[in-house]
Amino acid sequence: MFARQLIPGQSNWQKIRTLLIVLCIPILGATETFAQSEKKKWGKARVIVNEVRIEPLLQTAPIIGRFVARRSGVVAAQTGGPVKKLLIEVGDRVEAGKLIAELDTSSLKWRYQVAAAEATEAKAQVRTAEVRVKLAAQELKRLENLRKSAAFSQARYEDKKVEVARARSEVAEARANLKRRMANKELVNVDLQQASIRAPYSGVVTRRHTEIGSYVKEGDPVVTLVDDKNLEIEADVPSKMIAGLSVGLKISANLNPKLSFDSIVRAIIPSENPLARTRAVRFSTTFKGKQLPLAANQSVTLQIPIEKLRDIVTVHKDAIVKRKGRNIVFKVVDEKAHKQEVTTGRAVGNRFEVLNGLSAKEMVVIRGNERLKDGKQVTIEKVAF
Repeated sequence: MFARQLIPGQSNWQKIRTLLIVLCIPILGATETFAQSEKKKWGKARVIVNEVRIEPLLQTAPIIGRFVARRSGVVAAQTGGPVKKLLIEVGDRVEAGKLIAELDTSSLKWRYQVAAAEATEAKAQVRTAEVRVKLAAQELKRLENLRKSAAFSQARYEDKKVEVARARSEVAEARANLKRRMANKELVNVDLQQASIRAPYSGVVTRRHTEIGSYVKEGDPVVTLVDDKNLEIEADVPSKMIAGLSVGLKISANLNPKLSFDSIVRAIIPSENPLARTRAVRFSTTFKGKQLPLAANQSVTLQIPIEKLRDIVTVHKDAIVKRKGRNIVFKVVDEKAHKQEVTTGRAVGNRFEVLNGLSAKEMVVIRGNERLKDGKQVTIEKVAF
C-alpha cells in the first residue's frame, strides 16, 4: 500500500526501486559521515620512533696472543755431587718445597766433621791466647808496683809492655781464625742442605736433565719446571694500535667461539720489533674460579681497541632512508615529521655514528618512514629503545 502511494502511474517494479532509494539515502549519509570521521581520526601517519643518543665507541680488531708462564725455568743443582735419588717424572705436578732429587752426601758429611773439628780447635786457640794476655798483664802490673824500688828495671818493664801488646794481637788473630773456621763449617752445612733439591715453586715438570748416578756440578740443570697455574697472556700488538691501550684496561679474550673471559692490560713493554712494527703487551687473566685446561704457548684471541675510547652520537640504522643518493631521517617535533639530511660514519652494532645533522635526545622515525613526507603529521605508536 505504501509503495502505491509513492508516485502514481509507476509500475510495481518502479515503485519498489523508488522505495529502496528512499530507504538507502539515510544509510548512505550515515556511512559518509562515519568515513569522514574515520579519515579525520586516522589522517595522521602512525610511526615508531627511537632516540638519538650518545654512546661510547670502542672499535676492536682480533689479535692472536699466547699464554706464558710467569714462573718457569730450570731448577739447578746448588752444590756438586752424584745424583742418589730422582723422585719425579716428566708430567708430575709438584708443590713448592717438595723434594725433587737427592745428591750423595757421604763426602759432605766428612767435610762437615773436619770443619767442626777445626772450629773447635780455633776456639781452644782463642782461650789460650786470652790466658797469655792475662799472664802478661799481671807481670806488667807487678813491675809497675816496683817502679819506686831499687829492683825496678826500666828495660824489663818496656819488654813486658811489648809482650802484652803481642799477646793481645794473638788473641785478635785467634778470634779471626775462629770466625773463619765457623764460617767454613756453616758453608759445608749449607752444601749438605742443598744436596736435597726441592721445588722452588708449584708447577709441572716438563723435562728431566739428569739421571740417577750422574754427577752434577753447581749450576747444572736437574729439571725444567713450569707454573701452569700462574699464566698470563702476551701479544705482539701493532704499534699503531698501542694508543688504544692503557694499563688496567679490560680486554675481551676468546679461547674458542664459546669460551670467552676478561683480561686486563698489565704492562706495555717499551721495546718495538722494527721488522714487524709491533710491541709486546702483557695481560693478566681473570677466570673467576673457572678451572680451564690451559698450557704455556696456547693461542688465545684478544679484541684489541683500534683507537682510544670516545663518545659519539648514534642513530638507529632503521631511521636512515636513502633518497636520491642521500641519507635522510625524519625527526619528530610537535607531532610533525621533519626531513633531515645526515652524514653517517662507522657502524656500531645496529646503529650508525652521526657525523652531522642530528643531536642527542632528538626522536627519529624508525618504522613508517618509507613513504613519509616532510611536514606530515604523525602519531607515535611506540618509542623503541
